Amino acid sequence: MIKTKLGLNSVVFAVALVTAIGCSSYDPGRADVARQEIDATIGRFKANDPGINRFFKNAYGYAVFPTIGRGAVAVGGAYGSGYVYEQGRAVGSAQLYQGSIGLQLGAQSYSQIIFFESKASLDRFKAGKLEFSARASAVVATTGAAAEAAYENGVAVFVLVQGGLMGEAAIGGQSFKYSPY
Repeated sequence: MIKTKLGLNSVVFAVALVTAIGCSSYDPGRADVARQEIDATIGRFKANDPGINRFFKNAYGYAVFPTIGRGAVAVGGAYGSGYVYEQGRAVGSAQLYQGSIGLQLGAQSYSQIIFFESKASLDRFKAGKLEFSARASAVVATTGAAAEAAYENGVAVFVLVQGGLMGEAAIGGQSFKYSPY
């Protein structure tokens, strides 16, 4: 019983910490700054792997999360805010939430882009029906990685580590909350 209580408290603490880190860098009232942040994030992905251009060119839509903060001590959490694009036009914002449990320790920040192959996959995301489980995989944006990447269930996910160190053997998942403009 005590282990369960401590585990829950640890999860709440990790999620609160990561949420505070993630929220400190996001201000939806600063559209110009946000646009610059999105452009810079996309530029970093393209610089690391120019092959990602094919996803930007052919995807029905995409979600860009410039900074996701992640922390863990046995249980972990992550949070990030981003923007959602449909056929090249900004249509809303999104929040990413992640929880995990297992052998893990550290803190890390990273960027993530989710490409939607079709209107149906983007609509699933907007409706809150898109969740990534431990089985989902993301492509680390390095030179040539996009050439081998493919959509899985209508989505393709790319990540780019910004900093920090995380060691883990854990299971978890991501969920999202979409807010239209």
